[in-house]
Amino acid sequence: MKQYLYNSLSGKKEEFLPIDDSNIRMYVCGPTVYNYVHIGNARPAVVFDTLVRVLRANYKKVTYVSNITDIDDKIIDAAASQKVPISEITQKYTDIYNQNMEILGVHAPDIQPKATEYLPEMIELIAELIEKGFAYEKDGHVLFNVLAYEKYGALSKRNRDEQIAGSRVEIAPYKKDPADFILWKPSTSEQPGWDSPWGFGRPGWHTECSAMTEKNLGLPFDIHGGGRDLIFPHHENEIAQSCCASGDVNNPQSFSKYWVHNGFVTVEGEKMSKSIGNVILVKDLINQYDGEVIRLALLSSHYRQSFDWNAKIIHQAQVLLDKLYQVLIDLSDTDIKQSNKLNDELLIALNDDLNTPGAIAILNKKYREYSSNQISKESFKGLLLFAANILGILNTEPAEWFARKLNDIDENKIVKLIEKRTSAKANKDYALADAIRKELIDMGIEIMDTAEGTSWKIL
Repeated sequence: MKQYLYNSLSGKKEEFLPIDDSNIRMYVCGPTVYNYVHIGNARPAVVFDTLVRVLRANYKKVTYVSNITDIDDKIIDAAASQKVPISEITQKYTDIYNQNMEILGVHAPDIQPKATEYLPEMIELIAELIEKGFAYEKDGHVLFNVLAYEKYGALSKRNRDEQIAGSRVEIAPYKKDPADFILWKPSTSEQPGWDSPWGFGRPGWHTECSAMTEKNLGLPFDIHGGGRDLIFPHHENEIAQSCCASGDVNNPQSFSKYWVHNGFVTVEGEKMSKSIGNVILVKDLINQYDGEVIRLALLSSHYRQSFDWNAKIIHQAQVLLDKLYQVLIDLSDTDIKQSNKLNDELLIALNDDLNTPGAIAILNKKYREYSSNQISKESFKGLLLFAANILGILNTEPAEWFARKLNDIDENKIVKLIEKRTSAKANKDYALADAIRKELIDMGIEIMDTAEGTSWKIL
């Protein structure tokens, strides 16, 4: 079965043709560990975990690497403000990140390298770039000479002016050109640093991924992933470093063959921002919702599209999971029959540029067919378990799922809302009554009006 991925490098959807189909190799940029992760950080983790699952359904072996950035100016600032060692900050938030992702059903990568473990490789890479004329040293800094690399901009499609305007590095007197970016910079005695041929210092942010990918996967490898915000300058700079140091300078694919990027996350239609106060932390979400609900909600939108986090999308994920868990209870004594035809229908959607909304639509369709006896119980149960493994859902015992949900219900709040709605109806305030019904639905509660009064049940 053919698989297709949208390649950011070519700007089009392409058939995925592995470099070596006996071992698919993928690298995804992981978090910078200085604070709690938000829903925007969780999206790539869930997306690429799902892509790995699809690849493993298609190929015998997949090697998945996703890093931890544990040396960065944001980390240094956080440690200084809290008056603790850098390692205390990085270990704390690495553990929290991994714990949060586990709750979202994200499998640990095969390799999770930390930047601080690859300083010798980074220093070697930088030295090679200097030797080949693609980097230079000045005032204790080492910078990549962008003008020396003709293919710079191949990924982001930015022209010269856009490269300069979009660079995150300030224009400094030690730079030959405004677009040049830092490979190595000096550290003070109060800052973390390592000895190098250019003095005591630390690497630039982009250097680590070039060193870690080559060390753990070899060059070229199949897929490089990350959020769309990393295309420029981070991923553009990785290509420049790796191709100039050890790849084919004229071929950006001599680093990674396919580049896959997920879209941004908004909240109720607005960009997440500390100033607005709408940054949603995963640690808070998992106190409100089951991890599977969050995961399925994140997969309900195509990974390349912007994803809007809102109450409706959470509710839809909750309702679907409840239906599927109820099926597992109803079919607990039913044998499993794996239907290649049904499984392939789901895989065709997922192989079409990881179309998870399409896969979820198929699951809903097959649920309706099962409910109307158009497909056998055995076949639907087989499809359900096959889909669950790839989408990363239905990992809880069904009885525990519903017991956990019942424990989360605030019965007093529900009763008070129903009383308020009854009063609103008596006063002919139907707008308020409808608003309360909607609020209850958003809480996962359905109400039924009868001659004896109003009753409720969990959706």
